[in-house]
Amino acid sequence: MTAACMQGCTRSVALSVRAPGKMAYLFGETGIADVVDIVTFIEMYSASPDGDLADARPLGQLRFKAIARIPA
Repeated sequence: MTAACMQGCTRSVALSVRAPGKMAYLFGETGIADVVDIVTFIEMYSASPDGDLADARPLGQLRFKAIARIPA
């Protein structure tokens, strides 16, 4: 799904991830260089029952681009 505006103009390209019953995440300043880390995030997020990732180190530089974690 795409959104017309995620209020991330100063940190575009913005990326949000959410699923029913799981914590949601908003990242900013993402780009082509982050694709591998984004795939890793999606795999970890999918495997997590509640979306809470205890250790973000496998996400590389993506972990420093998190703008928000939103509780389920």
